[in-house]
Amino acid sequence: MISAEVSVYPFKTNDASTTINNSIQSLNRYQLEYSVGSISTYLQGSEDEVWNGLREMFQQACQAGEVSMVITLTNAASGQ
Repeated sequence: MISAEVSVYPFKTNDASTTINNSIQSLNRYQLEYSVGSISTYLQGSEDEVWNGLREMFQQACQAGEVSMVITLTNAASGQ
């Protein structure tokens, strides 16, 4: 099991909230536990599910244009 803290930063948009929310909603396709904070989303699950979820979040956000995604990963018992 691994944990991640991830933040998505859309560029050149007046609707960053929609881009961020759509990327977070893409996590529903995976067997992950996640919680949304004020600037980051925290997720936990199997290594494959976390990596797949992060990839999906990035791909979803990229559909809206240029983005930066900042990720912190840990295999410690609690990532929060």
